[in-house]
Amino acid sequence: MPHNETGQIPAANTDTLHRFLGGSPLAVAFRLILLSILVGVVLAAIGFDPWNILRSIELLFHRIWNLGFDAVNWLWRYFLLGAVIVIPIWLLMRMFGAPRGR
Repeated sequence: MPHNETGQIPAANTDTLHRFLGGSPLAVAFRLILLSILVGVVLAAIGFDPWNILRSIELLFHRIWNLGFDAVNWLWRYFLLGAVIVIPIWLLMRMFGAPRGR
């Protein structure tokens, strides 16, 4: 960057850098470091490894895939368990209930 006679960076260049970064360089660096640590904690919680990121992504998709089928299995089991009670009661109510309508 060019300097003026006093050895300082001209205000136009400083404004451009400030506008590009979205704040002072030190404040932006601090926010980026803090955000990186926060995102790193979240990624570590779901099983990402920074040294083997591609394998971590593959494992994440594999776990999501399995979780999806486990959720379907879980819903199916609860549906069957509830249907054992609900369907017969519904049938009995339809058969012996008071006539409705006209």
